[in-house]
Amino acid sequence: MDLKETIKELSDIYDRDSANSFVSLYLNKKNYQKFLDKRIKAIKTVLKNDEYTNFEKTIPNVLDLIKETNNENIAVFASSKYNFEKVISLPVKIDDLLVIDSSPYIRPLARVYDEWESFTLVLISSNYAKIFEVSLGEIKDTKSLSKDIMNKHKKGGCSQARFNRLRRGAIQAFLTEVTEELRKKVDNKIVVAGPGITKQKFIEMLPKNIQEKIIDVIDVDVDDENKLLKQSFSLVSKREKEQSSEAVQQLKEEILKDGLAVYGIKETLEAVRNGQVELLLIKKDFKPKGWICENCQAVDEGFQKTCPYCNGKTSEVDVLEEILEFAERTDAKIEFADDEELKDLGNVGGILRFK
Repeated sequence: MDLKETIKELSDIYDRDSANSFVSLYLNKKNYQKFLDKRIKAIKTVLKNDEYTNFEKTIPNVLDLIKETNNENIAVFASSKYNFEKVISLPVKIDDLLVIDSSPYIRPLARVYDEWESFTLVLISSNYAKIFEVSLGEIKDTKSLSKDIMNKHKKGGCSQARFNRLRRGAIQAFLTEVTEELRKKVDNKIVVAGPGITKQKFIEMLPKNIQEKIIDVIDVDVDDENKLLKQSFSLVSKREKEQSSEAVQQLKEEILKDGLAVYGIKETLEAVRNGQVELLLIKKDFKPKGWICENCQAVDEGFQKTCPYCNGKTSEVDVLEEILEFAERTDAKIEFADDEELKDLGNVGGILRFK
């Protein structure tokens, strides 16, 4: 299961009967004990009755999972009440965080997925190709292809013309083989790299739907894979920032023409709950406090001791976490943006599928 599917799975988990059933831990395993001890003590001070008992039973399982996982940066989700445990290795260090809530806390995970987008890297020459599948900053899979191609003929006459035709045919056949392999990996963005003009011929051979996924072309020697991978990570990271900025501009344009857009917490929450949001935009590091009604599940920012709709009991909640969970359940795309213009729009907004 890839990270996107994992986030969606976690977003579907929710305890309507208790506000504090699931432990979510984001951790760098270097010198973490002081942080963990402090947070566990603070949480135990607040919890009562069954919630306290569930936390007491869950934490030992969490500690065991930390020890059993080799990766340095991890996310752990657990609940003794629901016999639920999940560990995810992360590609980058993120802030240590221990949260207890009615559902797994997915916002840091969603941000990692947005910023470390998967892509396919194709390194190609006239007789050699290597396809890298890159996910969360790590190479998950590679496929190498090669073919014995005759060197260029230096003699003149008909024999040279015939030789060159055979050579071009062999190269064409090899590039076709690589194309067929790439057809299996059309979901990701693609970076094409290699020496000389072969990579351009290869691109021209690709079906249009695959060409449209190419975000850059790099000139590099086939033996310099390390340099190529570094360049590719940089390119994809830069493209992600550009994509976030473009999405904010698109949101503004839709607002100006009274089109398919919402902005601000209340309006965006309502739209995402209704399945209207195609693309959810969130200002990075925006953390508003809010409340949720334990009876009718109404959610809003600010503070309410009792629900204004049904007079039910409320609990404190991360409003953006609720918006993210609804977005994942309705297959909305999610972008975290640094753009200050998004701050002026209430730090959150959405481009809609329909009004």
